[in-house]
Amino acid sequence: MKFRRKSTPDSADISAEETATSAAEPDEGAVAEPAVGPFDADDLPEGGPHHVDLGSLLVPPMPGRDLRLQVNEKTGEVQAVLLAGPDGALEIRAFAAPRNGDLWGEVRPQIAADMTRRGGTATEREGHFGPELVCQMPVRGADGATGTQASRIIGVNGPRWLLRATFMGRPATETEIPQDWIDTVTAIAVRRGDGPMPVGEPLPVVMPESARRVDPPADS
Repeated sequence: MKFRRKSTPDSADISAEETATSAAEPDEGAVAEPAVGPFDADDLPEGGPHHVDLGSLLVPPMPGRDLRLQVNEKTGEVQAVLLAGPDGALEIRAFAAPRNGDLWGEVRPQIAADMTRRGGTATEREGHFGPELVCQMPVRGADGATGTQASRIIGVNGPRWLLRATFMGRPATETEIPQDWIDTVTAIAVRRGDGPMPVGEPLPVVMPESARRVDPPADS
């Protein structure tokens, strides 16, 4: 845990011995900086907000955001988690990664190449979470009209996992990611699990019991 020490006017008169002691022992007035994620599930701070347990992803409910699960209709498997609000949306996925290395650095060029192959563009730049991709993809609406869909893709390397987050709407088009959307990402936790998995394999997302439960019909 990091502490921010308050400066004192007579700090220049403190002896070397006093300086060493004060460096080893934080001041009573020291302020603990809040932990910032995304977190590994084992490192999730105690006393924080409640999280919805989706197996590999622990997602805190956010005011004004709908938590949705993208489900493969054929297999019934959850493919991604979506947080949708009035100004945009955030799609999150987690993948198995090696213990050491930079999986985001490896897959980023692959994502950019796939965007280009599909007729879009992907521009890499430095953002709040490090290197990110700002993408433009041509789309056709239900009425046949064509347009462009903007997205911003970030990646966070964790201990044996990679969290990939894709912003759409306002968070994708503004120069900087709005702070409320940054706060959404930094509150997420990833549960990798102990079992062996191929690098790049999606970590399983589990639909909560409350969403799967079906109440029996009332007796007539």
